[in-house]
Amino acid sequence: MARRWTPQRLIILRRVRVAICVVALVLTSAMTFVFTARKTVALTVNGSTRTVQTYAMSVQRLLQEQHVDLKTHDFVDSTSGNSLNDHAVVTVRSAYQTTITINGKQVPFWTVATSANQLIGFFKENDQQAAKITVDIGNVYNQLTGGLVINKDGPVTVIADGKTSIAPNGRLTAASILDSKGITLGKDDRVGVEEDGGTTILRVRRVTHGQQTRMVSIPFGTQTITDSSLQPGQTVIRQQGTTGQRREVYDVTYVDGTAESETLVSKTTTRLSLDNIIAVGPAKATDSSSPSVGTGSGASGQQDKKSPQGSSSGSPSSSPSGSSSSSSSSTAGQSQSESSGSSAPTEATPSTPTHTQTAAPTPTSTPTPTPAPAPAPAQTQSTYWHASVADAQTYAAGAAAQYGWTGQNWTDLVSLWNRESSWSWSAENSSSGAYGIPQSFPGNKMAQFGSDWRDNAATQIQWGLSYIKQTYGSPSAAWANSNRYGWY
Repeated sequence: MARRWTPQRLIILRRVRVAICVVALVLTSAMTFVFTARKTVALTVNGSTRTVQTYAMSVQRLLQEQHVDLKTHDFVDSTSGNSLNDHAVVTVRSAYQTTITINGKQVPFWTVATSANQLIGFFKENDQQAAKITVDIGNVYNQLTGGLVINKDGPVTVIADGKTSIAPNGRLTAASILDSKGITLGKDDRVGVEEDGGTTILRVRRVTHGQQTRMVSIPFGTQTITDSSLQPGQTVIRQQGTTGQRREVYDVTYVDGTAESETLVSKTTTRLSLDNIIAVGPAKATDSSSPSVGTGSGASGQQDKKSPQGSSSGSPSSSPSGSSSSSSSSTAGQSQSESSGSSAPTEATPSTPTHTQTAAPTPTSTPTPTPAPAPAPAQTQSTYWHASVADAQTYAAGAAAQYGWTGQNWTDLVSLWNRESSWSWSAENSSSGAYGIPQSFPGNKMAQFGSDWRDNAATQIQWGLSYIKQTYGSPSAAWANSNRYGWY
């Protein structure tokens, strides 16, 4: 008996065929994705290259899969940008911190250079003044900086203790070169690499410490008192001022025998200073109801009516200059001093006269402020780098060259940050709050590269270059965006 085809049976068969087609399509898409998403990538980490198979869609995901631990200042480069394509080449270089000297100022510098000479070469790429750059190796036996070879391309000139010699193999580390020359370092000695006319110089500076004792004079002050036993306007020196003395002890740091810095460690007063005391006679009393013309007493008398010090105590009013006379009676005091023919200094101007005399007025004194001693030299340098425009650009020249940004990229970077901040580390946009040389918005974004972002030009530059790399890929692209929209 033939199977009857009913409408319900036809619907079921149609659904089965549709389901089979869907499954086939999904399987085909999955197989296509598997074959197309799988990538072969060359991964180089600090000079060691390996080929890896991955389904990662981005460079960041690839590095996570391969357990490559990235630090803030490490350099990552990919031939396919931030995304990951088949046959891409991804390069990772671990950065380490060394110290460079720019115009006498030591500045921390993160670098991926494999030799001191290469590091100096980065600055040469963009800065004609690179000769002023010195690479400082704080401790050549340290594992990090000790592994930095001096000059991979040739010999090295060694200067230490006033002697000059040649090390033919510049591929060695500073420690090895110094050992081969029999040069032993003290714990505070400084080792630096610089270049002079194409010659790589490894220079050792000897650092010693000593103490210096200095005797410092303590100037005396002047006091003025009123003595009723003296005639009006008369002056007598009651005590001759004498200069005191203080012993100061400094710790001094010497570099190659020349004093570089000093720190005050103690100060002791060995002789006290004595003030110069001058007694002056009281001013002539006058009738306040009929002041004399031309003596200045009228002004004094009016001051006595207004001043609570014009009482029977006989105490003179105080003056900001240390004189015993009030400002309103200075004219009278000067006239009386001139009439007496005294050569007393202006500090001895007599006080405002009182109208009630006492049997024995008590002399009062108003000390003249003692001049402050000269300030001691600065003991420590700021850890921040408030760089000048020229020094900030010198630093950025070397840092940008490490990214490969030379030529037009460097020119565009200079133009970009000229527009943003004029290369001022303290530049701040009053409306938006953008801050620093790269005008980070907000400024505390730069804290990723250092808590000193508000005061350190080096931290600002390092963050700014990293931001340009991640956001635009190059300074030229960032400059183009700035020209198009007015920001980057």
